Amino acid sequence: MQTEKWWQKAVVYQVYPKSFQDSNHDGIGDIRGIIQRLDYIKQLGVDVIWLNPIYKSPDIDGGYDISDYQDINPTFGSMADFDELLSKAHAMGLKIIMDLVVNHSSSQHDWFQKSLASSEPDNDYRDYYVWRDPVDGHEPNNWGSFFSGPAWTYDEKSGQYYLHLFAKEQPDLNWDNPKVRHSIFDMMNWWAAKGIDGFRMDVISLISKPDGLPDAPITGDSIFGNAGDAVANGPHVHEYLKEMNTKVLSKHDWMTVGETAGVTISEAQKYANKDGSELNMVFEFEHVGLDSNTNPALGKWSDRKAGLPELRENLVKWQQALSGKAWNSLYWNNHDQPRVVSRFGNDSPKFRELSAKMLAALLHFMQGTPYIYQGEELGMTNAYFDTINQYQDLETINAYQELVVTEKLVTEETMLKYFQSKSRDNARTPMQWDTSSNAGFSDTTPWLETNPNYQAINAKAALDNPDSIFYFYQKLIKLRHQLPVITDGTFKLLPDNEQDDHIFAYTRTNSETTLLIIANFTSDTITRNYDVPKAAQLLIQNYTDDQETTIRPYEVKVYQY
Repeated sequence: MQTEKWWQKAVVYQVYPKSFQDSNHDGIGDIRGIIQRLDYIKQLGVDVIWLNPIYKSPDIDGGYDISDYQDINPTFGSMADFDELLSKAHAMGLKIIMDLVVNHSSSQHDWFQKSLASSEPDNDYRDYYVWRDPVDGHEPNNWGSFFSGPAWTYDEKSGQYYLHLFAKEQPDLNWDNPKVRHSIFDMMNWWAAKGIDGFRMDVISLISKPDGLPDAPITGDSIFGNAGDAVANGPHVHEYLKEMNTKVLSKHDWMTVGETAGVTISEAQKYANKDGSELNMVFEFEHVGLDSNTNPALGKWSDRKAGLPELRENLVKWQQALSGKAWNSLYWNNHDQPRVVSRFGNDSPKFRELSAKMLAALLHFMQGTPYIYQGEELGMTNAYFDTINQYQDLETINAYQELVVTEKLVTEETMLKYFQSKSRDNARTPMQWDTSSNAGFSDTTPWLETNPNYQAINAKAALDNPDSIFYFYQKLIKLRHQLPVITDGTFKLLPDNEQDDHIFAYTRTNSETTLLIIANFTSDTITRNYDVPKAAQLLIQNYTDDQETTIRPYEVKVYQY
């Protein structure tokens, strides 16, 4: 790689503001609530805070429908509140990156309102979005929305359809229009002038639509084609990102990460290339798609767990393929994914802490920039809601309506099990601070129910326990800052580990040191002899004693030699 960049050694803490801390007694988290909790984030030891969208928004999709890119959602506070957050975070040595949502805007954005006003050629804003005439009296193509139903909505006034890959209230911007790109770049530079430290870029791989907007492949029994397959990594996406880099990104010492649905190894090597002409890194989704339903018509909705062999194979693939060519982002969960300890670990009272620590160490010793989602450092679990009425997530509600009510592909009982495993609301329940009412998140009814296990799982209990998951994460972060091998070391799977159904074991090696990471993914006690050198130092373990050839349930060991 090139000379080490600050973001290669950094660790990111993701804050979902709506669920982090309520400061004004309305049941919704806000910016002042984040300010109140900066000491907690600093104590964890991270370097960067990634904020999910706090812009002005009607909040149809968790703020990912932005009506004004240069204003703050009043629900979260004011621009003065944001300026204070940025200033106080910087004073504490914490950087702030924003969520950039520019594949689409809100239908309430001024650009779209002007686009709606007239389809005449003299309306410059008409071409800010993707409008098409009907084809044989119906939608221009067969694309389906990621949130169920068609990706097109008909406008009676103009007799045309507009494209929305997500909700109908989220019309897609037309990146082929230079005026759109320049408007976006101007907005990004406006935020740069305020002093932010970078952007996480929402579904950035979808901004360039294929020429002619051809039909998408159909899977399963759906009448709609998979728009993601048709749109991801479009013909001009790298051209547009290079232009963004020239006009904005290259001017600032920023951290940038692209959410890249449908990304392949070869595409990731372009997005996050080491010459720095596009982005610093990307989020890929292969490892969090391994447990999708085997029935294509149901997509991600299932309650099955990915096995260790397929998970290991995928993580190893990305470690090896990007080495020396691009930079990995490392994550287990985020606002769109279920809780990691429920998904890949074991969230029973007996094994929750052990498996949470094992998963943390396994990921944090890989090459790349780690992302910690709020509550992950506490071992927060899925919510396991019992009824559809408890869910607030648009994707979840739409899937229930389509798959249970309309198409009757699954029963309500089965779908609720799928939601308990996969709904985005599992990650969005309020942060669990203490044992007081609503877990200390708010003194009034929260916008989304609090996970009832907050009496046992909360930040106060974690901070009072020196052996907690919180302090385990804190130690992992310190080691990443202290040991160059975690940043620059070569990744190698142990030769005899490729077919092991229980253990994930790999090394990281540079010219000065080697790290050996051994992780048991099961509730079984395993006997293995890895021939660890006698001079090796045991850096990390989640049991209080070391038994050299015995690897206990969900045990992780990290040796340095």
